[in-house]
This record gives sequence, C-alpha cells and structure tokens, in this order.
Amino acid sequence: MPVDSWNPDIAKRDLKYYIFDWDDNILHMPTYIHLERRLGNGEWVPHLVSTALFSVIRKDTVNYRPPQGDWEKAFVEFRDPASRTEPKFLADARQAIDRLLAGDDKAPPSFQTFRKTLREGRIFAIVTARGHRPETLRRGVELFIDRILTDSEKAEMIWNLRGYLVCYDGAAKNASMTDAEVLDNYLSMNRYHAVTNPDFIAAVKAASVPDPENSETRKQFAIMDFLDWLFKMVESTGSRRPVSVGFSDDDPGNVAAVADFIRHSLAERFPSVKFVVYDTSDPDVEKGHKLVVSGQLPLFA
Repeated sequence: MPVDSWNPDIAKRDLKYYIFDWDDNILHMPTYIHLERRLGNGEWVPHLVSTALFSVIRKDTVNYRPPQGDWEKAFVEFRDPASRTEPKFLADARQAIDRLLAGDDKAPPSFQTFRKTLREGRIFAIVTARGHRPETLRRGVELFIDRILTDSEKAEMIWNLRGYLVCYDGAAKNASMTDAEVLDNYLSMNRYHAVTNPDFIAAVKAASVPDPENSETRKQFAIMDFLDWLFKMVESTGSRRPVSVGFSDDDPGNVAAVADFIRHSLAERFPSVKFVVYDTSDPDVEKGHKLVVSGQLPLFA
C-alpha cells in the first residue's frame, strides 16, 4: 500500500477501546485443565476439563481437585515451556482457527468484535487467566491477523493505522515506515496480560495489591494497568472527546468481579469514561449479555 494512502477521517473518529479475555471469547481453544474427578465410590481418576466447563465447576472442590493438590500441574497446558520452543498456545490457536475456517466450530461471542477492533486499528488489551509471556499472546494476535483477516481487511487495517500516524505522529513518520513497521508499532501499543504468569504476579505483589493470589484481583490490576497506559496515550494527543472502554469475559465470576470493580473504583477514578461489561458465557448470545454501563456513549456497536 502506498504510504500516501491513509484514512483522512481518523481525526474525527470516536475513542473506543477494548479489553478481551481470550478463551471461549475470541477463540475456542483446544486447551485442557488437568484435574482429578471423584467417582461415586470415592476413587479419584484423571479428568480433562475444557475452559468452558472449568468456569462452571472450578469451585466444586468436593468432586474436582488438581493432581497431587498442585494447580501448576492442572494448568500445565496454559504455561509457556521453559525453553524457547513454540508454546502450545500457538499450536492450539492454529487448531482453533482451522476448525473455525473449516466450518467445524462456531465463532465465540467476541470473535467479530475483536476482528473489527483489529480492522479499525483500535487499541486493546488481552487479559487472560493463562500464564503465558506477553510476547506469546502477541504472537497469537499476529496469527489471528494472518489467518482470519482477509487481504482487504488487512489493507483496511493498515489504511486506518497510517491514518492514526498522520493524525497523531505526523505525515513524515508515516512516510518513513513500511507496512510491516506500521503493524509492529500498532501491536506494540497494546497490552497483553496473562495474570498467572510469574512475572505478572510479581508485578502485582510489588504494587502491594491486596489479595494478589486471587485471579480476579489480578485481572483488575491488569485492567487498571491498561487504563493508565491508555489515558497517557489519549492525553498525549490532546483529544478531549469522550472515551469508552468495553470488557468481555466468558467466566461469570470474572464478569461479576470486574462489574464490581467498575462501580467502586473505575467509575470514580475515570468519571468521564463509559464502561460496558459483557458476559459472554452464553455462546448463543451474540456479543454477550450487557451487564454494566457507566457514562454517555454506546459501545460495541
């Protein structure tokens, strides 16, 4: 695409940003939690559980437990290998995309919203209970762009991203960057938080956050990190237009925790922002159930 081809309407665009959970929200990943299940006779046997089922039974400690009482053993598929070999996350993402493209799977509730987010070049965060490194999640997003977006959608994305460069960084910077550099710059501006990653947990503890071992608390920390990062960028542009932020998750427990976090913390700290939370636990409801609205603008249109 010629560097002089860019979206001239970017300066008038509304300021919408997004926070996405990954599993069963963007893609149905074939990743399993390794548990033990209690039989009627009291015997415990190995039992593989999908992420969707785990969100339902995770508090049932009577009938389900991690192997040898070790949750790290239960979530071994949700971690990166110690070596720099390819993480299972990427292999699972490929398989999930292959099934989707072959028509063997239905797109999760936030699939199309994420696709549109990328196409429009909007800033986003991935916040997941997985334990991967940020670069692993970013590579998953790159895979999504490469395999899901059509050539015309990729061209539209670059057209929009170059519009942002001209609008906020100047035509000279836009002219000096290749399409690959434009995409790399965009992906570097987003946030990729796997809240059970050891480095992320260490950051939460270093911030003296209460109950840092709680996954929902760590997701709240990830959301606040994204918002702080986001508003530094928005303020640097000098824009005074209203801002809206959407959050989607398929785990009702996480949804409830984030909704409460918005009511008691975020709405007070960011009173001019519209927050919308979507519960995507029901795959038959497109875009999920809207649970919380704060502010003035519609979101996920």
